[in-house]
Amino acid sequence: MAGQEVTFDDVARAAESLQEDGEAVTIEAVQDFLGEGSPNAIFKHLAAWRAANVKPKAPPTAELPQELLAGLADWALKFAEQAGAGDREALERNEADIEALRSAGEALEGERDALREEMASATAASEEAIAERDETIERLNAELKNARQVAMDALVSKAKDQLAIDGKEQQLTQLRQELERKVADMAAESDARLRAEMELVGATTARDSLASELDDLRAKLDKSTAERSKLRAELTELKSKK
Repeated sequence: MAGQEVTFDDVARAAESLQEDGEAVTIEAVQDFLGEGSPNAIFKHLAAWRAANVKPKAPPTAELPQELLAGLADWALKFAEQAGAGDREALERNEADIEALRSAGEALEGERDALREEMASATAASEEAIAERDETIERLNAELKNARQVAMDALVSKAKDQLAIDGKEQQLTQLRQELERKVADMAAESDARLRAEMELVGATTARDSLASELDDLRAKLDKSTAERSKLRAELTELKSKK
């Protein structure tokens, strides 16, 4: 084989011979057996031969001594207890937080119910006060209208009476004076009407104030409801973490 590169068959033959003789099948042993061949060529063919013929040895069975197994079991138990200590503490903290949130939620529910009752009471009082003021205003308007009608009827009746008695200048003068007095009375009635209208304005202002108080109570109720919803969300989140 002088001047020729070794082949796979050459390497396989040398390897099988070495293996039958109980010798180690290495690149150097094959090269010595063949008397030629480069290490790279021998390595390539030898690797292919090993892949086809040499089976890997079965790994040894991993068996631990009973003493070591018992020690590992004790260690695992202690490790589990130590590892779970932090989780137990976190669980206890979560339970405490949940209880605090539940108490806060109950307190907020109580405040919400109180605000609802207060708002209902204020609404009822406001509606009653507004109804009373509206009734008073209607009564004053009716009385003012009646007073005007009575005054006009009195003026007409008086004028007819005076004209029927005598058409003299003196009677006309007296009638004129009477008319002036009636006009003064009507002015006084007009002032009374003005005072009634002022009372109406006061009633409207009081109604607006009550409405503003109702808006404030509604805002407090909305805020209380929002805080309760937030607490419930936090409680749900803590329960999910638990």
